[in-house]
Amino acid sequence: MKKPKNHLAVDQPLEYQIKVQGRLEERWSHWFEDMKITIERDSPGTTFTVLTGVITDQAALHGLLNRIRDLNLLLISVQLIEPNH
Repeated sequence: MKKPKNHLAVDQPLEYQIKVQGRLEERWSHWFEDMKITIERDSPGTTFTVLTGVITDQAALHGLLNRIRDLNLLLISVQLIEPNH
């Protein structure tokens, strides 16, 4: 059976953008699957860290989210970057 073009699978590498409150230094990148780390600030001055990169599968995504929890970081959002078909 053929998969539809937009079908996603749990064992598929996909690109995500994960936003947490606070500031993570670039040296933490290896702990977060070598994702790109960028820092943003909103108008009241709250600092956010945005992690962007490809995560190998859903198990790795859940592991990364567990690391965020273990660091007691406030998770703001998890966004799938739509794969190009």
